Amino acid sequence: MNPPKYHPSSVTPTQDNLFRHGRSMSNESTGTTFRHREGLQAPFRDGREGRSSSNAAVTFGPRGSSLAQGPPPGSFSSDLKTISSSRAGTPQKEQGPFFAEYRPAEGEKTSEERQTELRDKISKETKIKVGSENLLEALISKNAKQTKDQRIRVEAELGSSNRKIIELRSQLEEEIERSKRPNTPPRERLSGIFQSSPLKSPQRNDDSIERDVLPAEESESPTYILSEILQALENEGMQPDYYVERANRLVDLFKKYPSLKYDLAWPIFGLRVQTMLLSQSRDVVAAGYRVTRHAIADRRSLQTIRRLNTDELVMLSLVKDSKANIEREQALKFVRAFLDVKGGIHELSRSVLRTVVSVAEHHEDRLRNMSILTLLELLIRRPSMVIASGGMASLTEALLEGTYQGSESLANAILYLFDKPSDRLHLKSCHELDAAFTIFTDPIAVHTSEEKLKSTARLITASINSWPGLFSVANDGFAAIRGLLQSLSYPSLLARDLVLDIVFAVLQIKAPSWSSSFLAGRRLTTYGRVANLTTEIPSAAIAISSEDEEASRVCLTEHYTAMLLAVLLQSGLHEALSSMIEEEAESALRRKAALLQGEMLDMANRLLPFSFSANFQVVPKLVDPVGLVPADASLAQISMVYQVDSVSRTLHRSQADTKFASNSTKQLMQPPSVASRLTDSTKIKADTDMDEVRFRAAVVETQILNYVNYIKWNWDLIEDLIEGPLKNPKRLSEAITGTKFLKRLLTFYRPFKYRFSDTPNTKLNQRYIRIGVSLMKTLLQNNEGIVYLSENKFLRQLGECLAQLDRVVQTSGLTSSAPLFSPWRTSETLTGGYFSLLGALSSNPKGLQMIERWHMINIFYHIIDLHDRDDLVELLLGNMDFSLDSHLRVMLSKALTACHKQIRIFSTRLLRKYATVASDSLDGSHSRSSVCEWAIRLLVTQLYDPEVEVSEVAVQILEESCNRKSHLEYVVRCRPQLDHLNEIGAPLLLRFLSTSLGYQYLDRLDYITQEMDDWFSLRNYRYVTLVEASLTRAFATLMQEPSRSSPNELLRPQEHGLLPPHFYRELTRTREGCDLLRESGHFHEFVTAITESWAENEDAEGLTKLKGCLWAVGNIGSMELGADFLEESDVVSWIVQIAEHSEVTTLRGTAFFVLGLISRSLHGMEIIAEHGWSAATDQFGRSIGYCLPRQLSVFFSMKLPQTPAKVESKNMAQDLAPRPITDEDPVHARVLGFVADTANAVLAKKAANDLNGIKVRHPEAFVSVELYRKVRDVLGSHNFRLPIRRFLLDLFDRNVMRRVVLDEEESENESIRTERPPQGRSRLP
Repeated sequence: MNPPKYHPSSVTPTQDNLFRHGRSMSNESTGTTFRHREGLQAPFRDGREGRSSSNAAVTFGPRGSSLAQGPPPGSFSSDLKTISSSRAGTPQKEQGPFFAEYRPAEGEKTSEERQTELRDKISKETKIKVGSENLLEALISKNAKQTKDQRIRVEAELGSSNRKIIELRSQLEEEIERSKRPNTPPRERLSGIFQSSPLKSPQRNDDSIERDVLPAEESESPTYILSEILQALENEGMQPDYYVERANRLVDLFKKYPSLKYDLAWPIFGLRVQTMLLSQSRDVVAAGYRVTRHAIADRRSLQTIRRLNTDELVMLSLVKDSKANIEREQALKFVRAFLDVKGGIHELSRSVLRTVVSVAEHHEDRLRNMSILTLLELLIRRPSMVIASGGMASLTEALLEGTYQGSESLANAILYLFDKPSDRLHLKSCHELDAAFTIFTDPIAVHTSEEKLKSTARLITASINSWPGLFSVANDGFAAIRGLLQSLSYPSLLARDLVLDIVFAVLQIKAPSWSSSFLAGRRLTTYGRVANLTTEIPSAAIAISSEDEEASRVCLTEHYTAMLLAVLLQSGLHEALSSMIEEEAESALRRKAALLQGEMLDMANRLLPFSFSANFQVVPKLVDPVGLVPADASLAQISMVYQVDSVSRTLHRSQADTKFASNSTKQLMQPPSVASRLTDSTKIKADTDMDEVRFRAAVVETQILNYVNYIKWNWDLIEDLIEGPLKNPKRLSEAITGTKFLKRLLTFYRPFKYRFSDTPNTKLNQRYIRIGVSLMKTLLQNNEGIVYLSENKFLRQLGECLAQLDRVVQTSGLTSSAPLFSPWRTSETLTGGYFSLLGALSSNPKGLQMIERWHMINIFYHIIDLHDRDDLVELLLGNMDFSLDSHLRVMLSKALTACHKQIRIFSTRLLRKYATVASDSLDGSHSRSSVCEWAIRLLVTQLYDPEVEVSEVAVQILEESCNRKSHLEYVVRCRPQLDHLNEIGAPLLLRFLSTSLGYQYLDRLDYITQEMDDWFSLRNYRYVTLVEASLTRAFATLMQEPSRSSPNELLRPQEHGLLPPHFYRELTRTREGCDLLRESGHFHEFVTAITESWAENEDAEGLTKLKGCLWAVGNIGSMELGADFLEESDVVSWIVQIAEHSEVTTLRGTAFFVLGLISRSLHGMEIIAEHGWSAATDQFGRSIGYCLPRQLSVFFSMKLPQTPAKVESKNMAQDLAPRPITDEDPVHARVLGFVADTANAVLAKKAANDLNGIKVRHPEAFVSVELYRKVRDVLGSHNFRLPIRRFLLDLFDRNVMRRVVLDEEESENESIRTERPPQGRSRLP
């Protein structure tokens, strides 16, 4: 057993007895607060014991089941740490240095607190850094002489912030690593401390109490340790920390030996648990719940635990006040543990569940969110139980309030019931979600709090982004959506803004980077800055253009977005935005509406069929006939039309620098070399034939000849000259021989001048690297520039600086105490930019000769061997150009095979741009095929890397490269063996099926028939889960796309929402595959399954099988060769029948996506047109794979049940229905009647007074176990507010609970008297 993280405290025999008799069962001693999760910490004692709070610190690992983020007192924390007052005790001897070393000192911060503090400091320094960069950019644009001192101070502050950020991040990483290490002393040190022998039990006396509970050695049997702990729990009269510490040890034992709980002796273990749960100490009770929770093994153990009468104890704990929050939390976690056991949900009692419902209904309760979450899980797994216990009302109330933090999960749970008709019967009206729209559609309710509006907006977004939610709000003629869009005319500014945000979110529109400036009122005529920005492109658009085959990526999220757009347009979005643009007084909202209008029109033109989008491309309210509107209104309309057009043009320009191929047009948008500017520099750049006079004037304007200080130079003009006139050999010769322009420019980049190399590495200063790269490329374009660069000191000095890194063989003899390429300089300054300049040289044969002249290649090999300088290795490999056959390729091959895993992964990713290169992406001097083949060969080699992560990256790149037929055939000729990769290599093998060569290769391996049988029997149905999980991740409202700006992110992130590869789709790409499919008869089997079970709406397994058949047919029909199978059968009509008439919403959605797949082929597009569906096409008339029904109202029409909620069966209805409970004793009968009256809000106060009166006159009634059990039954059959439940249970004496739990017989004497006569009345809160 692992050494513990705590030290047991000694106890005295004079402690109070464990059980004390009292009048109230929930009104106990003052509670304690707790600050950590999952571990129970004993309360500390000071004073005469001489122990500080640090000596009682007990920590356990997090379990992760708590809902709250931080641990304020009373929050959802499972770490039971207490802070108690000092109490008397016997002095305790010194514990020794062992415990002082492994116990945190008083006031010392925990690891989580230190991490939080470091993150706050990093955030603060980051803000300072961003502000400094912005200020520096503003100062540079001003007069250099006037702002010199300010710039120096700002640069100093910027450098200081960068250093602090690096230092703080390093400290944070160290702290995280430190927190992961075990906080236990070495075993050698334990051997001298724990001397108890495992062969005999220690003596039970006061001197050995402390020694017998210490941890056993690792060699001791866990069964023996368990018996020792249980024996220690027999001692009565100990302080609470005694029992808490042993409970913690018991939990640790269960965690370390999970099988131990299957062999528990429940008669003994159960008695110990009952003793702890009956304690008057809240800490001990909480520890008892925690131990019991970790002892749960299966449903049988739950039944055993319930026989210990834990239901009564849980009810009592949950109704206690806020002082017992830690006990209440552990009790609720104990209830939640029932959900983790198979069949455990059936062991939840009616009384306990109604108590949880009462907690969920109490708005001020700290455990309310946790109770709501418990009810949500129960609602999904057994809705009838939640409805019968009255939990649906509390969930609906939380939905309407808008204050529940997990509003999305709340909506998803209700929508889960809306999916199937059998589950739909449990909903009262099937319009529960429509009530969430009320906060926006009600002109009065719309003026509510901002937090409530935002929470409801997130709920609406999550609801609409699912098929059940969309059918729920669109079923009644889109009434809910129409009401939401009409709220754009309400006076609440925040509500209108949030409605626009909802539309942006559901249509998957990501605002471009310049949107904030546009909304602030700035003009969009500065296209130079806008064109440099990279707009996020939908993941489906990031596909490689291929002239050999149609785009293979199918984006299901865009198809769903097309349906949403059609619904919104039909609900009046177009008219609402037009009215808002025309009438909105707030300029920011008006501009936001214009931005949305432009995006919407673009999406309608791109995603919707022409019959849908044609009517919306004209803006009727903004383009009225001339003369029919007043002059002022006409001017405003023209202005807003201009704004919409300006937005469209700006979006087009901002996307121009992103290289992507559209799935529909297959046209590659080539980015401009440099962003155009609306200045005279644009003309200078374009004019490479500039005359001598203008050229000299431009050189003088750069200020290079006038100032030595590079900050005063006009770098924009310098960049224009480098990429314009200097490409002319005559102008370059003049710059070299006639002026000092190039000499001073190259001097700036020389390492030993410490100008470029000392420049801080900021976002603004990155332009110096970009201009340096352009300069290298320009000089390499003609002979005179090559000669000038080779004779310049720049390369010689750079070679000397690189030679300082040569640790293996000191061939140069150059050393330095402060090398130029030190880790600090490469991260904090532009020193790392030298590798970018060398990379520009490596793309040209003459540049390679210069590199080899100064022996840099040898130094590159040694840099690859630097295992402690991954930053240099990544800079070197990431900036070199491997298009030429040179030593650089050998260097890369070495990195791919000889370096550690991270560098191998990085190097493998570098091969992507060479393996997937387009036909026009390389210069004419480079052999495109040879470069691609070289990269593919290396990638095939990486498939056999010992690390699976490396092989997985290689598979992804090869799969992307196989989008081109020529690349695919070469990969097949390499004959890769992928058997060792199993599922990782499956997508690549599927791509081989798309060509005859790959088909023949796989056929010889006997892969095709085995894979076909596997897909037909099993994997075709797993495919359903894979697709639905991908769509769920894609529609997650809080999901953020990974950043693509990092140089390490050279591969696309996981693209959720795209259709995964399907075996039958790849099989039907070739004639051989179609022949095999026809011979197998699988397509006929799929069609038969669809036609026979299309109306299936109950059986989950049958629905999954039906969806799998639909996906198989859709993937086959998406290929032109597979469309022949559709013509041979009438399966499309059955799919349309499912899409328009199925009672399962997700099945309708699956059919909708399948029809989109079928429309990708020409024959399929014609077939669905015959059944009333229209396909979206590009400008060439080719289908893009998105189709919509011509009648949206028919598609969304669904018959909803008109009957109220029903339970599963008559037996359960009778079991859960309220039953009258009476008693022969007239006093007991009156008590039961008044207890039932407290459930009525009108009669509650009077009934409480009557109960208090009976307690005063007949105190013996409230020590009756029989009466208590009947009151419990009443509480289990009616809905009572939480304060009422607390009041009713407090009426009974505490001894009643003890007799109920321990099944003690009620004696006659106890039935007629009380241990302590009541001194007052219980008060109803």
